[in-house]
Amino acid sequence: MLCQSNDELKALVTEAKTCTKNGKVADYIPALGKANPNDLSIAIHYPDGRCVSAGDIEKRITLQSISKVISLALVLMDRGSDYVFERVGMEPTGDPFNSIAKLETMAPGKPLNPMINAGALVVTHMIKGNTIEERFQRLLSFIQEMTNDSTISYCEEVARSEFETAHLNRALCYFLKQHNILDEDVEQLMDLYTKQCAIEMNCLDLARIGVVFAMDGVDPLSCKQIMPTDVARICKTFMVTCGMYNASGEFAIKIGIPSKSGVSGGIMGAVPGRFGIGIFGPALDEKGNSIAGIKLLELLSKNYSLSMF
Repeated sequence: MLCQSNDELKALVTEAKTCTKNGKVADYIPALGKANPNDLSIAIHYPDGRCVSAGDIEKRITLQSISKVISLALVLMDRGSDYVFERVGMEPTGDPFNSIAKLETMAPGKPLNPMINAGALVVTHMIKGNTIEERFQRLLSFIQEMTNDSTISYCEEVARSEFETAHLNRALCYFLKQHNILDEDVEQLMDLYTKQCAIEMNCLDLARIGVVFAMDGVDPLSCKQIMPTDVARICKTFMVTCGMYNASGEFAIKIGIPSKSGVSGGIMGAVPGRFGIGIFGPALDEKGNSIAGIKLLELLSKNYSLSMF
């Protein structure tokens, strides 16, 4: 059994926190640049409702790329896997998450996977709804259901900051549009995507989402099947192969927990059949992952034999 007390977890957080001095906050998005690089917190949510935590777990963070795995789950439920994977691939990439290179060299315009920005934009494009607002509300409602918290919303300041600086994502959209992968107005899609990335919650909420994925799409507290088992399985597989950007292979070997990171410093983990993890540590390494968050997961995985491999 994993950490039985908050004190156990607090000791691991203290040890991992020494890494924060080697990281840097994501200041290329001005609103994220305001984060305190020394912050580090974690919550672990068990299927029976117990939760152990350490650090300032009530601090709210934006999902950023963690939202990619959630939007993928929604779109797989909306469209089915055949439709989705005709338009976005299933293969990992060694390139940075915001790279355009593989779009030019692989099948024309088809992104390699849903966890890189190009693939995530295609997935967000597939969310059903007649308006941007309706599509966003469907995603938000899905997240509110997983967290059992109807107050979860998005941070307007972060969404605006990202919208105003998302020039590379716009370039990806226009490239995808040229190859008929996207067929909607780029500015509208950017509006939806930046709001999606700016959905905010605390570590407890993040761990609650993690436990739903860990339990094959079932909310263990309500016993409701929020997403089909196969959708949860596909999402966890992408979390293992692509969830930590182009550090996913090393992460799988050293830690072996299906996880998804975001440049806000969040990490959502799902230990299959056991529990969900929510981490916030905004100091990032050169790949865009929380530097202390990864160290914390490495300590947890080693101390409690959590690797799925």
